[in-house]
Amino acid sequence: MPRDDRGTDDRRQRGNSGAEERRRLRNTNRLDIPRELRRTIALRSAYDADAFGRLSERIARFLGTGQFLVYMTVTILFWIGWNIFAPVNLRFDQYPFIFLTLALSLQASYAAPLILLAQNRQEGRDRVQYERDRDVDARTRADMEFLAREMASLRMAVGEVATRDFLRSELRSLLADLDTREDDRV
Repeated sequence: MPRDDRGTDDRRQRGNSGAEERRRLRNTNRLDIPRELRRTIALRSAYDADAFGRLSERIARFLGTGQFLVYMTVTILFWIGWNIFAPVNLRFDQYPFIFLTLALSLQASYAAPLILLAQNRQEGRDRVQYERDRDVDARTRADMEFLAREMASLRMAVGEVATRDFLRSELRSLLADLDTREDDRV
């Protein structure tokens, strides 16, 4: 029996055309197809923005403690004391303490943006928490409304159900009617 090579050739052509189609689609700038990874010569450093944010939060948290105030006060008192009472040739910042002022200004210029960054990150976390709270509140409100409707429907259903006292009174009245009918027959 002769072998049919047409099916094999068709499959090869379709396979090649599929590969060519994929290659053609990769070369286009379509948004629904991911780009191939390109190798670059220059190595890019991996920058983690959250790591810097966490560091800034830790620094801002430390700047807001009494421990920082004590350290800062001791440092300033030591600085001033050294520059007043040390021998003249060992003093590095004379009376107007310009270098101390410069150091404190530098510390403040770095502290302010770090504190603002920490506040912005906290604001983002608070916003997410508020949205979650709002969602939980909406679900709770919907559940409460559903339960209120269910309770109302149960009350209406219970109002339509015959109670034991109602049945007893009806049976007594029927028994009394039967007794009066029997008395009338006799």
